[in-house]
Amino acid sequence: MAWDIVFFLAPDDETAAATYLRGPGAAFESVTCRFVEPDSAIAEWDMYFEAPSAEAPPRERLSAWRPWPEYVTPPLNDGVEVLALPKRLTRALAKASTAELEELADRWTARLRSEDGDDMTDDDLLAVLRGVARLAASAVDTDGGLYSWSF
Repeated sequence: MAWDIVFFLAPDDETAAATYLRGPGAAFESVTCRFVEPDSAIAEWDMYFEAPSAEAPPRERLSAWRPWPEYVTPPLNDGVEVLALPKRLTRALAKASTAELEELADRWTARLRSEDGDDMTDDDLLAVLRGVARLAASAVDTDGGLYSWSF
């Protein structure tokens, strides 16, 4: 499980890849959360916008979701990942309504609680989603990309 996750804006994959060693830092507009797997979160969000439902998907369905987030840098055995959020998810987050973000946050929270129990993140997942949606709107407006960095 990733300990620190930073969702951030970057103009392109090359710029996002350059964050690999130290993370995005203050130079990039970002939203941070902890104790969440970024790839499964991104896949779950993408799945939600393709077929909205208040019910959390079973783990098997989530694991089989395609397209899975793409690595911006090749994965190494050091635990650091830089992923690009799919463009269609970025567009969906950018135009998401308050009700959609609330439903997705409830669903995401329920899935994490069922999997992690008391070890679940103590972050406000709705606040995380709202922040990522604001980043997505900026990415769409600037023709940039939305990424996650995790360790």
